Amino acid sequence: MQAERAKHDSEASELASASSTDSNTLRLRATSASAFKLYLVLLVPSLGSICTGYDIAVMNYINGMEQYLEYFQLEGQNTGGGVGSTTGLIFAMVDDAELLLVAASHVQLGTCSMVLFAGPIADIFGRRGALFSGGLLAVIGTVIMTFAQNIAYLKSGRFLIGAATALIQVAAPMYVTEISPPQWRGRTTGIYAAISLLATIVSGVVTNVTSTWPSSASWRVPLGLQIIPAAGVFLFAFAIPESPRWLVSVGQHERARRILSEYHGNRDVDAPLVVLELHELAQSIKTDATKSAWWDYAALVRTRSDRHRSAVLLLLALTGQWAGVSLSYFLVVLLASDRISAQSMRILLSLVSGIVAAFGGVVGGLLSDNLGRRRLWFWGTVCCTVSLIVSGVCTAVSGRNIAVSNTAITFIFLFTFFYCATYVPLPAAYTSECMPFEKRANGVAMYTFAASLASLISTYATPIALDNIGWRLYFVFIGWDLLACVLIYCFAVETSGKTLEELEDIFEGSRAH
Repeated sequence: MQAERAKHDSEASELASASSTDSNTLRLRATSASAFKLYLVLLVPSLGSICTGYDIAVMNYINGMEQYLEYFQLEGQNTGGGVGSTTGLIFAMVDDAELLLVAASHVQLGTCSMVLFAGPIADIFGRRGALFSGGLLAVIGTVIMTFAQNIAYLKSGRFLIGAATALIQVAAPMYVTEISPPQWRGRTTGIYAAISLLATIVSGVVTNVTSTWPSSASWRVPLGLQIIPAAGVFLFAFAIPESPRWLVSVGQHERARRILSEYHGNRDVDAPLVVLELHELAQSIKTDATKSAWWDYAALVRTRSDRHRSAVLLLLALTGQWAGVSLSYFLVVLLASDRISAQSMRILLSLVSGIVAAFGGVVGGLLSDNLGRRRLWFWGTVCCTVSLIVSGVCTAVSGRNIAVSNTAITFIFLFTFFYCATYVPLPAAYTSECMPFEKRANGVAMYTFAASLASLISTYATPIALDNIGWRLYFVFIGWDLLACVLIYCFAVETSGKTLEELEDIFEGSRAH
C-alpha cells in the first residue's frame, strides 16, 4: 500500500511539474469564451444560494411588519417586531406544546430531516439531480407560504423550504468547488456564498416598499418573490454540465475529460492540468472505493485524519451559528431597543445592514485565497467578538443617550460586516476542501446537519432570550466567541493552495499551521 502511495505521489509530482511549466494552460483566462461559459454555469448554483439567503433575510424584514404580526396574532407589536416563543416557532417552525412530536414542521428541522439524505442523493443522482430536487421543493414551499391562511400553512411551507435548503446547501457548494479551476476555487466559492447576500438587499428594497401597504400583500409579495431563484434552479439544473469529479466516480472518464478541458484547460483535452486532475481523481477514487458506502457516516470518524476533518467541520458549524448571527434575524427588535421607533426607519436600517452584509461577503470571498482559510476564520471571529462587546456594552448603558445608541447600532453593523466576510465565503470552500472526494457529500451533509441543529437552538432561543434578558444576550454570544477563538487557533487547518486530493498528509499529521 505504501509503495502504491509512493508511486502515485511520484506520478502526481511529475504531472504537477509539467502543468506548472505551462502558465497558459494552468490559468484559464478570465475574459476567454470558456470563462464566460463557466460564469453562466455557476449562475445556476448561485441562484440556489440566493434562494436560501433570501428566506432568512425576508423573515427578518417581515418580522418588523405590523401587518404580518397582526395577521398571525404574534407577540411583539409593541416591541418593534416579533419576540417571545411564538415568533421563535415561526422561525423554528414548531408548536410549543408539541415540540418533540411535530419537529418536522420547523425550517431548520426541515433541513435536518433532509440533510442526511442530501449527501447520498448528490452521490447517487449527481450534483445536478440534488439541485433539481432542491429547486422543486423550494418552488412548492414558496407557493404554500405565499398563500398561507394560518400559521400551520406557514410552517408547512417553511418546512419544505428547509428541506430544499438541505439539498441546495449540500450540492451547490460541492458543484462550484468541483467545476471551478483550482486557481479560481477560493474566489468562486466565496463569491457563490456572498451572492446570497444580494438577496438580502433585494428583499430589503421590496419590503421597504411593501411595508406601507395596508393589506396582507405587504408580506405575501416579499415571500412570493422567492419563487424566482427557486424556479431558476429547478428549470436549469440539467442544462449545466455535471461535476467532473462525480463523473469520474461513476466511470465516465471521457465525459469528465471534456468538461475539465472546457473549463480548466482552455479546451485542450491533453492540457497538463487536465491530465493531472484526472489522474488524481481516478487514483483517489480507486484507492478509497472500498472504504465506505454512501450510507456509511461512520467513515467520517474511522481514522485519525477522518476524525480531525470531521471535528474541524463541526467546529465551523457551531462557531458559524452561535457567533451571534441569530441576532440579525431580530434586528428590527434590537433597533427598537435602541430607540428606533418608526417601522419604516427600522426596515430601512435593516436594508442598510443587508448592504453591509453583502459588501462583507464579497470582501471575504476576494480575500479567501490570499489571506487563507484559517487566518480568515480566526481573525474574522476575533473582529466579530470585539464588535459584539462594544455593541453590547453600549446597548446596556445607552438609556436615553442617542450617541451611545448610535454607537451600538454602528457596531452591530460592523459585526454584520465581519461575520459575513468570514462565515459567508468560508463554509462553501472549507467544507469541500476538508473532505476527500469519496466522503465529501456525507461530510458536507454532516456539516449542514450540525449547522442546522445549532441554528435551530439559536433561532428558537433568541426571541425568548430577548424577551426575558434583553441586552444581556449579547454577552452569551460574546462568551462563546471567545471560546471559539481559542478552539480555532488550536485545531483549524489551512487548506488554501492545496489540491483537494493532497490534504491527507496535513490532516493525518494534524499540522494546523
